[in-house]
Amino acid sequence: MPLEELGRRLFPASVPTEVEIPDWRVFDLLQHSMETYPDHDALIFYQARWTYQKLWQDANRFARALQDRGIQPGDRIAVMLPNCPHYVIAYYGILLTGAIVTQVNPLLVERELAELLSDSGSRTIVVWDALLPRVEAVRAETPLERVIGVSFQGQTASSDVEDFAELMASASRIVPEPVHVMADDVAVLQYTGGTTGRSKGAMLTHRNLVANVLQSSIFNQLYRGEERSLAVIPLFHVYGMTVVMNLGIHIGATIVLLPRFELTEVLDAIRQHHITLWPGVPTMYVALLQVPGLDRGSVSSIRICNSGSAPMPVELIQQFEEETGAAVLEGYGLTEASPVTHGHAPWMDRKPGTVGIAIPSTGFRIVDPHTLNDLGPGELGELWIRGPQVMKGYWNQPEETQATLVDGVWLRTGDLASCDDDGYLTIMDRLKDLIIASGYNVYPREIEEVLYQHPGVLEAVVVGAPDPYRGETVRAIVVPKPGSDLNESALKEYLVANLAAYKRPTIIEFRAELPKSAVGKILRRVVREESVRFDS
Repeated sequence: MPLEELGRRLFPASVPTEVEIPDWRVFDLLQHSMETYPDHDALIFYQARWTYQKLWQDANRFARALQDRGIQPGDRIAVMLPNCPHYVIAYYGILLTGAIVTQVNPLLVERELAELLSDSGSRTIVVWDALLPRVEAVRAETPLERVIGVSFQGQTASSDVEDFAELMASASRIVPEPVHVMADDVAVLQYTGGTTGRSKGAMLTHRNLVANVLQSSIFNQLYRGEERSLAVIPLFHVYGMTVVMNLGIHIGATIVLLPRFELTEVLDAIRQHHITLWPGVPTMYVALLQVPGLDRGSVSSIRICNSGSAPMPVELIQQFEEETGAAVLEGYGLTEASPVTHGHAPWMDRKPGTVGIAIPSTGFRIVDPHTLNDLGPGELGELWIRGPQVMKGYWNQPEETQATLVDGVWLRTGDLASCDDDGYLTIMDRLKDLIIASGYNVYPREIEEVLYQHPGVLEAVVVGAPDPYRGETVRAIVVPKPGSDLNESALKEYLVANLAAYKRPTIIEFRAELPKSAVGKILRRVVREESVRFDS
């Protein structure tokens, strides 16, 4: 019996095990909700509101403005914004032209940004004006031809940058020229790190993204036109893009946008807007629990907290639910699957410590990573995923695509997992050396390469270390070159200029040598085990 069938025995009659995926494009989700809920609030951003009709009109106007500037189907347009209405307008406007959204984390430093823009071939970027110096610093070494600036305080003042509002006002018409966009066309390049340290752009098609929205909506039995979702998870992250924005728009929810996680603002938003859905990561829920004298009644509107991106300790789940009355539903996903593959739904019994069962139309296998033989319940192996949400492949990386998509169908996740007799999945460990710090994916190889570029570093190894708040933190062990006066302060200053804040090691140790195998290979496993022992 396929392992997913174990969990499907738990589905109530109202939840189908298979979902028919229509030939929709992602922007069809917005159009359908606009036609159903034209006057319903789609977005709230502090004092500003967008109805579904206004959001649809603005997305179309932005699309037409892009077309007036020569944007063609298949062009890549980078979006480097915090959570704000401009992000949603730009995202759907880009897709309406048939172009491809290149998701950019605003925390990237210049080196990382240049690599991503060059790899994607993005010639246009929509960027928050506070980040313009970073973009201008790399502009000459990337394909960038056009920069569109977003300001929250007036207009973007620069001769080399087009102001977002002025661009919108300049559109020759309020509707774009019709373009032929197919469901299997690429909609988004969502970048993820690779085993080699090189970033990879997962090609997520319109069908992939629509499928995951429909799967998630049906599985969770959400209420159309009634939900109020808190968008504090970054929309540039695949989790925020799908579970907050696209899913919220599909069900006609009101999405309350916050550009950053600031606890006072989060509490105010929950109370003022009577939030019912709060997709987040464990560190956010930890922070809420630290509020002195938290009034359960003030957050009683929250019905569901979807927790993803990092494991959530069982004790924390229990404490959070006792103090807030909300249900914490842990799930699992990955960038290459748009991202959701498993979860706990409100209608099912939860098993703390697991990530739930496979969502509709999703198959999975537990495979021996050495023999590639299928394993049964209770056995530990690599998790493989199949479903309509699985990516088309990696952008311009056919070898990586072939290694990750077995027979073009099965996605090798690189995660070690097991499932029980009821189909509940437990993620045990990672085959890759991925570190998840505060919900962000951090790749040791990338950090090591930056460390090795420092003239005072002889050897370096990076591992994850347990952290009670972030889940994991980054630990670097460095061997200085003989005669070097390298110290922690100087190394941290160097890393600030070369790595985004969430990637920088919070623990730096200097040693005379690193543990190695007989052939001289640095034993990362030994260093990782030291981190665990140190924590315990």
